Amino acid sequence: MTDDALVIFTPSGKRGRFALGTPVLTAARQLGVDLDSVCGGRGICSKCQISPGYGEFPKHGVTVDEDALTPWNAVEERYKSKRGMAPGRRLGCQARVMGDIVIDVPPESQVHKQVIRKSATERHIEMDPATRALFVEVAEPDMHEPTGDFERLKRALAEQWQVEDPIADLALLSRLQPALRKGEWKATVVLTKGNHDTRPRILEVYPGFHEGGLYGLAIDLGSTTIAAHLCSLTDGTVLASSGLMNPQIRFGEDLMSRVSYAMMNPGGDAEMTRAVREAINALARAIADEAKVDPKAIFEVVFVMNPVMHHLLLGIDPVELGQAPFALATSGSLSLDAADLDLTNIHGAARVYVLPCIAGHVGADCAAVALSEEPDKSDEMVLIVDVGTNAEILLGNRSRVLACSSPTGPAFEGAQITSGQRAAPGAIERVEIDPVTKEPRFRVIGCDLWSDEPGFAEATKSTGITGICGSGIIEAVAEMRMAGLLDAGGLIGGPDQVGTQRSVLFGRTHSYLMHDASAEGGPKIWVTQGDIRAIQLAKSALYAGARLLMDEMGVERVEKVTLAGAFGAHISPKHAMVLGMIPDVPLSKVVSAGNAAGTGARIALCNVGARNQIEAVVHRIHKVETAIEPRFQEHFVNASAIPNAVDPFPELSKVVTLPDVSFNTASGGGEGGRRRRR
Repeated sequence: MTDDALVIFTPSGKRGRFALGTPVLTAARQLGVDLDSVCGGRGICSKCQISPGYGEFPKHGVTVDEDALTPWNAVEERYKSKRGMAPGRRLGCQARVMGDIVIDVPPESQVHKQVIRKSATERHIEMDPATRALFVEVAEPDMHEPTGDFERLKRALAEQWQVEDPIADLALLSRLQPALRKGEWKATVVLTKGNHDTRPRILEVYPGFHEGGLYGLAIDLGSTTIAAHLCSLTDGTVLASSGLMNPQIRFGEDLMSRVSYAMMNPGGDAEMTRAVREAINALARAIADEAKVDPKAIFEVVFVMNPVMHHLLLGIDPVELGQAPFALATSGSLSLDAADLDLTNIHGAARVYVLPCIAGHVGADCAAVALSEEPDKSDEMVLIVDVGTNAEILLGNRSRVLACSSPTGPAFEGAQITSGQRAAPGAIERVEIDPVTKEPRFRVIGCDLWSDEPGFAEATKSTGITGICGSGIIEAVAEMRMAGLLDAGGLIGGPDQVGTQRSVLFGRTHSYLMHDASAEGGPKIWVTQGDIRAIQLAKSALYAGARLLMDEMGVERVEKVTLAGAFGAHISPKHAMVLGMIPDVPLSKVVSAGNAAGTGARIALCNVGARNQIEAVVHRIHKVETAIEPRFQEHFVNASAIPNAVDPFPELSKVVTLPDVSFNTASGGGEGGRRRRR
């Protein structure tokens, strides 16, 4: 037995080895993990709650035993009995490390809350919701006409609103008589009729004229983040947008690692289903509180997500999605009761609509992007890229639309990066490097000043400069290439080659020092050769997917590129093109669609006809399977160069001149040298 254990924290990805018996809170502090505590570790404040994970974690290369932490103790028991604690939670100040362990830090335990960059995009949506409120006057009971209250309510709906033969569940019938009598035979009926419903369904009856609103949730359930928009079902107004990290990250940061977890751990799929449903319940409560809305007035939820998230939300084992032919249990749209998904923090009779999936690895989120951006109505050949842990790509115009998914991994979101972190205050998000002096300047989340501007140090004193997030690492690598610190093959030059002592030798490769706060007790923030490689792998997968669709479509160029998702709003087109993430087009033809998947979810929430529209469109979208296409690997290898080893970038060359440098002196640069260095 070893004297220390590997401790891995998610979602930050930070890890280290610690002596057995080390409190989790101590390990977190030594690694710079964002775990709150205000009571000095005495088990009083409960701010340091953590969620340990057990079983196989192939992504992290560890197996976590049930005794990896010390047993539940009296302090934790006392706190739980007095204030309550979610199942599976521990107090980081009380639990001690006794073996290799993966620990998730939930959002409420983080001092600097994660920034979920999936805000609502301004969009005019024609209102035709499935759920609406109708005021009716119901005939009073009559001894001479012995009909039930429900039958007379149905008659009123038919006569006054042309609503024929609605249905209601037993819970509604039990509330009906008191509501009608309290309202003196006047009532407001909340009624829904989705595109799967053959008959209207009564969800609630309020006494008299009810002026409270009707609300719905549009939820983009991503691999890394869950984003929700609380919308009025009357006029489509977005009352609040909120989000949190997907707690399934502790089981694996990418989709295949979660499928592997389900394969290797009996009951692992149910564990992940439970975690994500609990998170959605918490998010529903939080967003309702933020908007000062009664959560029981939320009558509808629309979900968009990738296929693995789709199956795990629905409680379906995703094992078949981990092997060819990547068969979905169901690909069609679904209408469900919220209770089927254990959604308890909204109205008890609320309904759920899940958009259709396109294919095995192209999900309902991609369908939502298609609904929002409508490539099938474009006159131009448009490429739509929704960048995430699993990128989904659409290419087409009025004549034809193609789709594929590409496994970019979590590097674009700051994971697997040496100084990487999720987007939170203190994370570097923008970078510029002077091509002459090789000196960097940067901006961090939570501060509008650049690092070389007066007042920056004071403005960032509370957050510090803690790491580099996804947008920051993308800009850093592109800036290093433009400044001549990095050659086309992705090698960082040594100090004599690039002319700066910020290039430091580590082993056999060099790293670039972005920021050094060690004198003040802060971290050194590096961009290492390993980080460059992680970004090369991610961007190569993305570009290869786009090129594969272009091959299938028979085109050499696209006319417009739309960046969807959080990266669309936070990455400059120039940096994306310098990296070679996207094909060459004029920079003016690269546009941001914001959170297009979330917009598509809102459209489906507010317009029942749009649901019919997207259900028809997905049948006309042709899925290209990257896993079995031989040319994908060819495009991937070519795309590992920055920006590309083969494809020209004439539009980029009009605005950027990339230095012609090569730091692999043994072979003159290129892929061969990089292979020898591994």
